[in-house]
Amino acid sequence: MSQPARLGTKDHPHHISHWHMDEGAAIAQHLHSDIKNGLSAAEAAARLAKYGPNILPEGKRRRWFLILAEQFKDVMVLLLVVAAAIAAFIGEPQDTIVILVILLLNAGIGFVQQMRSERAMAALRHLALSQALVRREGSVRNVPSADLVSGDLVLLEAGNLVPADLRLIESVDLAIAEATLTGESLPVEKAIAPLADADIALGDRTNMAYRGTLVTRGRGLGLVVATGARTEIGRIAHALAKAVERQTPLEARLADLVRRLALGVLAVCAIFFALGLLRGEPVMTMLLTAVSLAVAAVPEALPAVVTIALAFGAVRMVQQQVLVRRLSAVEALGSVTFICADKTGTLTRNEMLVERLWLDGATHPDMKDSRWRLLHEAMCLNNDASAAGADRTTWLGDPTETALLAGAMAGGIDLAICREGAPRVDEAPFTSERRRMTTLHSAADGALRGFMKGAPEALLDLCRAQCGAAGATPLDRHKIEAAVADMAAEGYRVLAFATATFDVAPDDLSASEAHFAFLGLVGMMDPPRAGVAEAIAECRHAGIHPVMITGDHPVTAAAVARRLGLLAANGAVLSGPELAALSTHELQARVRDIAVYARVDPAQKTAIVAALQAQGEIAAMTGDGVNDAPALKRADIGIAMGKLGTDVAREAADLVLLDDAFPSIVAAVREGRRIYDNIRKFLRYILTTNMGELWTLFLAPLLGLPLPLLPIHILWINLATDSLPSLALAVDKAEPDIMHRKPRAPRESLFAGGLWLHAFWVGLLMAGLALAAQTLSLEKPAAYMHGMVFATLTFAQIGHVMAIHTARSSALGRGFWSNRWLLLAVVPIPLLLLAALYTPLGNAILRVTPLDGADLGLTALAGIVIFAAVEIEKAIRHRK
Repeated sequence: MSQPARLGTKDHPHHISHWHMDEGAAIAQHLHSDIKNGLSAAEAAARLAKYGPNILPEGKRRRWFLILAEQFKDVMVLLLVVAAAIAAFIGEPQDTIVILVILLLNAGIGFVQQMRSERAMAALRHLALSQALVRREGSVRNVPSADLVSGDLVLLEAGNLVPADLRLIESVDLAIAEATLTGESLPVEKAIAPLADADIALGDRTNMAYRGTLVTRGRGLGLVVATGARTEIGRIAHALAKAVERQTPLEARLADLVRRLALGVLAVCAIFFALGLLRGEPVMTMLLTAVSLAVAAVPEALPAVVTIALAFGAVRMVQQQVLVRRLSAVEALGSVTFICADKTGTLTRNEMLVERLWLDGATHPDMKDSRWRLLHEAMCLNNDASAAGADRTTWLGDPTETALLAGAMAGGIDLAICREGAPRVDEAPFTSERRRMTTLHSAADGALRGFMKGAPEALLDLCRAQCGAAGATPLDRHKIEAAVADMAAEGYRVLAFATATFDVAPDDLSASEAHFAFLGLVGMMDPPRAGVAEAIAECRHAGIHPVMITGDHPVTAAAVARRLGLLAANGAVLSGPELAALSTHELQARVRDIAVYARVDPAQKTAIVAALQAQGEIAAMTGDGVNDAPALKRADIGIAMGKLGTDVAREAADLVLLDDAFPSIVAAVREGRRIYDNIRKFLRYILTTNMGELWTLFLAPLLGLPLPLLPIHILWINLATDSLPSLALAVDKAEPDIMHRKPRAPRESLFAGGLWLHAFWVGLLMAGLALAAQTLSLEKPAAYMHGMVFATLTFAQIGHVMAIHTARSSALGRGFWSNRWLLLAVVPIPLLLLAALYTPLGNAILRVTPLDGADLGLTALAGIVIFAAVEIEKAIRHRK
């Protein structure tokens, strides 16, 4: 036996993990607790002050100023800071102000979103455990679970979440669901006897109850032996905090974009500066123009647009029951090729329901037949569950028994009247050895009615007769076993019922079970959630492979998968033992073709994710248990359950499903694709307009024309036409075909799909129109010529943005009003242009003069030409 340790030393009992080996009395002595009365209030308060509250470690909680500082670490942001400094140095305060405003906007949005996510996760942590029943100073009281300390006596009842790690000292028909910790899908029967093996697995420590697990049946009493970070869940949470997060596809693509832009901009500006000097242009003029061009070429709105797109997406996803913990994960969902989902609670309702009844060959109840009513009464009376709430639909008790109660109600049974009219007078409880439960009830006529339920084979071994229409008839075991086999093949959990009538109560109810007559069968299943089958079909249309992973029996998994359309009629299920027998290479060779895994333990989820990633796939993984956390971390997108999941799983995840439903994942995928589309629209717009400016400045000297634009004109165009339309594109609606495309290739560049080619030729067309306008005005003053060129580029960019806000369909067909924010962003641009051209202040600042009406009309025509050209390009691309 372990030697007593003094509290407050390095041998504090929290550090001892072999509690399952000692007797309860010895453990109470070790913890300096009273096994009957518990701790005193004063001692509990002292221990709480000394060892801290019973809360899980939350990882490194970042201070607000560190979160704010992180917003300025991005390479693109640093590049913009340098650009702002250069602009300020050369005396261009307008562009300095624009860049700084956008930087602050970007930082503010990212900061607010991350702080909001931190607060939401903190709120979720407090939902898990709130109160605990403890015995202190001999009396039972409710205390906050955070106030539990080592040595407390905790009372457990059906429906309770275990609030700390407990060594059980009382157990009455106690069963605890430990899937969140061990991955075992069935509740574990608990006992109090010491166990001899020091290294026995957690799932086999039947005299222990662990924090975060759920009591499904019976009652118990346990001594708190570990709290907070020292619990088994807490230890895993602590280790998990050290895990390294993977870079999302968006982060990788943006890093690649920054490298390309930085090199490209420097090269172009250097060439432009050198050509100007070769032509004999003044050094200072060329330096100012080259720097202005560099600032214009850098898409300074990119960080803001990306952040705004992701932030708006995160807000929309919360409305669809998805909480974003990591902002870049919003877009990464749009790249997902495989979604690996738990069956229970995600694909199914996590609620057992009676779906099939069988009585003497019939499957449709006929309440005119008294046997059907008797079967429904048996479901109600041979049952320890209960209904609460005003509508009597809040169930308390074992999930199987609550399903039977709901089935009895669906058959017309009034639970209260039925139980009051036939009170229970005796029972032979269910045990794992007996595999059945028998109850005896007194009826209004003075007779005694017995009901027995349990595993079909257990009842069939006892019964010699069955209830016929005219009375007892010989048992047709072959017929009943065939019905059981059919129901089991469809994935139902099958229970058998039998009944007997007694004149006097038997001395030993269990000994009289051989006199019972078989009554009928009840088939139960955790049915699919509403909308899951449709969501799976949508995944397939989108080129995404949905995968079911469950700890349930392969037959059950296959039945549910077929109902959902996940598995073909002859499709195979890979079981956990079969998975364990595969080598890493063999699993990688098969992983793309497997849609259903059954009897899989949580550790094998990580192997499945790793195999998919080795094949170049982007894998999303759902999970709710502590042991799911490594797989959630390893997955490209980890998705935790918000209602039934553990704190540890939620901390490991990128997204949290607030409703635990698979359709919410599909909605998030749709949102991720929309966001990526919008980011690419912005890039298409900004790179093309910048290319137009670059081509205009680059080609003019080669054609023997004077500089078409001054630095102030470049900065004005950059300010007037880039910022607001770019932000409006970030909130554009989804394209109609967004869920009818295959996922993007995992290594696809942001420039894929002809984006560079589009920017090249449309930019060249813009430059051609601008240079044509310059040629037409060469005989006029330089201020007039400059006005012609920058007005042409302004209208060309308006036409371009109105065309590309629909990436695939015609902007005319979809309607300009599909993005009202874009209209609000574009309308001020011509007004600002007119103010620049036709007001004295605008003329003085921009060094231009008013244009003739005909010339203004020619510049406006450039917008129509660009719009028509892009629409033709989309039509050709769509036809291909």
